[in-house]
Amino acid sequence: MKRLHHFIRMLRITQIFVRHDLDEFITAVHLFRPYRLLLRLAPWRLFARRGLPRGVRLREALEELGPVFVKFGQMLSTRPDLLPEDLANELAKLQDHVPPFSGEESVRLIEQALGGKLDIHFVEFNRDPIASASVAQVHIARLHEGTEVAVKVLRPGIETVIERDLELLYLLARLATRYWPEARRFRAVEVVDEFDKTIHDELDLRVESANASRLRANFENSTLLYVPKIYWDLTRRAVMVLEYIHGIPIGNIEGLKAAGIDMRKLAHHGVEIFFTQAFRDGFFHADMHPGNIFVSPEGQYRAVDFGIMGTLGEKDKRYLAENFLAFFNRDYHAVADAHLRAGWVPPGTRLVEFEAAIRTVCEPVFARPIKDISFGRFLLHLFQTARRFNMEIQPQLVLLQKTLFNIEGLGRRLYPDLDLWETAKPYLEQWMREHMGPRAFLRTLRQEFPKWWAMLPEIPSLAHEYLRHAGEIEAEKAARAKQQEQLQRQLRQNHRRLYFAIAGSGMLVTGALILGMEVQVFDGSAWGSAFGWVITVVGGLFLVRGWPDQNP
Repeated sequence: MKRLHHFIRMLRITQIFVRHDLDEFITAVHLFRPYRLLLRLAPWRLFARRGLPRGVRLREALEELGPVFVKFGQMLSTRPDLLPEDLANELAKLQDHVPPFSGEESVRLIEQALGGKLDIHFVEFNRDPIASASVAQVHIARLHEGTEVAVKVLRPGIETVIERDLELLYLLARLATRYWPEARRFRAVEVVDEFDKTIHDELDLRVESANASRLRANFENSTLLYVPKIYWDLTRRAVMVLEYIHGIPIGNIEGLKAAGIDMRKLAHHGVEIFFTQAFRDGFFHADMHPGNIFVSPEGQYRAVDFGIMGTLGEKDKRYLAENFLAFFNRDYHAVADAHLRAGWVPPGTRLVEFEAAIRTVCEPVFARPIKDISFGRFLLHLFQTARRFNMEIQPQLVLLQKTLFNIEGLGRRLYPDLDLWETAKPYLEQWMREHMGPRAFLRTLRQEFPKWWAMLPEIPSLAHEYLRHAGEIEAEKAARAKQQEQLQRQLRQNHRRLYFAIAGSGMLVTGALILGMEVQVFDGSAWGSAFGWVITVVGGLFLVRGWPDQNP
């Protein structure tokens, strides 16, 4: 039954792809190439949308296929290391067009999750949602204490829909891997694995709540960014309650100007917030499009929607800082060297060749004024170059590139003359001084010293244990070496015995033949018989010499 369902669903996908003139994606898989003619003769072909770029056609097809494919396309848009630029840019525009479910259904789900009637927890609840997406929708409510809150509730039955389409995505990925050589390089099954984890995280609103709480703690008392409070006593897997955010949508440029907000300052604050999240905290909001950001009358950023977050380790931060600084200093050798030292490119990559490739894609960027240079574009070019050298791009870096792209685009909408380097360079240089210079060494020493001090009394016993263990290892090595030497000596003896046994057997056979033929040589004398006996006796001695010992 499941196979029949998959077949019907795949037929529906094929129909939609052909109607959007996307049979090129279907026939890219060798398995479907025999059906190329059949696809071209299909009746859906009469309604195919031609003349539009392939990225637009793919985006519209995914939107028609439903929420799971929309979210999968959105995730693929963050992987420019896997997709051509035209497809990645167009998939980034994917939007959920999902009608809201009824307010009564929301009330039922909330009461089921929280246990008890709605009025126990809320004095007011607006049944009309203020936002509706593929996974959840949001209502405004008011707590008994008077606080206005946003209540996010999962869409009913969404888990079944997601599991059904995930099975199909895995099937398609396995087919592509088996029949399409390019899919192996793209690691199609691993991409679906990554999407599987992301979508299941979105199905547990406690994960998003934890993300919001962590970001709020990182920017506590900050004048730059405000993160709403999570009400954990009212938050469950399918329901999330958080402080309702008021503010001017950051996409409302006229509204911001009318409120008297300094646009240049606001744009630079956005860049500063991003670099603070990435380099100070290693934890950043990775979905900072205009719909998720509001601005207070005082010019403070206010963020919502914490379902997609990125993390950076110290190695990632160092990689980014070194590459950004080297890039703006046009030191492409340092960029290439940073990749090799970080282990991002395979061993054996020629540094000169890699440097030349980076120079080729980065030099055109400097043909523009400094204020027009894009960090996100630089990272994108870097990742595309890396594809040529089989460099495996880390997902967290690709997520950061997408976020940086959003921040740059947003900042330049607010203030067209925004110079990111003006804000970023001092921040990066300061970070490098603090994390890679003498100051960093002293700070690490100060942090680690208490741990070392606590371990100091244990050092003699640890040293004794180490020396004893080292002695045991040396004794074991000596015994193993002795055994190996004995084995080699035994092998040499066996080789000699084998030689004597073979030679002796040959001599015995030769002597027996000479004696049996009674050969007369040397003027009729019987030297032939004597010669036969000599060979026989020597052969016998050789055979005895080659006979194995009874007790080796």
